[in-house]
Amino acid sequence: MNPVLLAAIALIIATFCYASRCYVSPFGPCRKCDGKGRIPHRRGARYCRRCDATGLRLRLGRHVWNYVRRLHH
Repeated sequence: MNPVLLAAIALIIATFCYASRCYVSPFGPCRKCDGKGRIPHRRGARYCRRCDATGLRLRLGRHVWNYVRRLHH
């Protein structure tokens, strides 16, 4: 098979897998606090502002999906 065709098929499969992951589990662990909700600080720990101390963030693919859905409506 043509290497370009194989790369295109691999890209389509990877995109489908990520889209299904965003559909099944729209939230992923926060990258700043590693899903703990707290960040080490000089005097103990403080709450993560990025995820509001939940440890979860909306995935990039879900952000895109919500934006496209809002545009359509």
